[in-house]
Amino acid sequence: MTTDKVTEVFELPDKSGTPSLVAGVDEVGRGALFGPVVAAAVILPVSVLPQLALSGVKDSKKLSPKRRQKLSQEIQGLALDWTIGYATSAEIDQLNILQASLLAMKRAVLKLKVKPDLCLIDGLHVLPDLPIAQRNLVKGDQRSLHIAAASIVAKVWRDDLIIRLATKYSEYDLTANMGYGTKKHRLALQKYGPCRLHRMSFSPCSQFQSQITKFSY
Repeated sequence: MTTDKVTEVFELPDKSGTPSLVAGVDEVGRGALFGPVVAAAVILPVSVLPQLALSGVKDSKKLSPKRRQKLSQEIQGLALDWTIGYATSAEIDQLNILQASLLAMKRAVLKLKVKPDLCLIDGLHVLPDLPIAQRNLVKGDQRSLHIAAASIVAKVWRDDLIIRLATKYSEYDLTANMGYGTKKHRLALQKYGPCRLHRMSFSPCSQFQSQITKFSY
């Protein structure tokens, strides 16, 4: 029988036997056509990991919006520290989405007021010039409670941002698609053209970049 429960894979006591401070780091929004790529860094005390596991902390994509909201509040209340970092649409177009994602994660880590001993980074790529020890974990949001917690906090923060922006850019159906390339979103791009918060290096935004849009400001 398979289980959907995340198990923390790293136990990192220091030489005195005291558990090390571990920050989970993850990003969301890489595949979206609109808005920033957002990352969270979350430092959790070892003592709260069983509680969060019982609460159902896991990969944010496997949770309903309501459940993510509740868990994000619980995580923030239990965390020793948590921060958000992001890279804008313009930075994504300038750097490419991979480098912008790494930049967002690095920004989140550097904003932490509590310095971790180790950062667990979701994915294959290290964060360049990070002055803290780091370790990559492929599918980390499925394997580490620290990373899963970061994925939830980042997802809720980004969704809240997109919902606020949706009132200004209502033609793109952002409340429903959170910036991703659904059929309605693509049809809106074809009809209205992209706005300044679309990622012009992404297709189909680039396809309609020459179109005049009333949201060009």
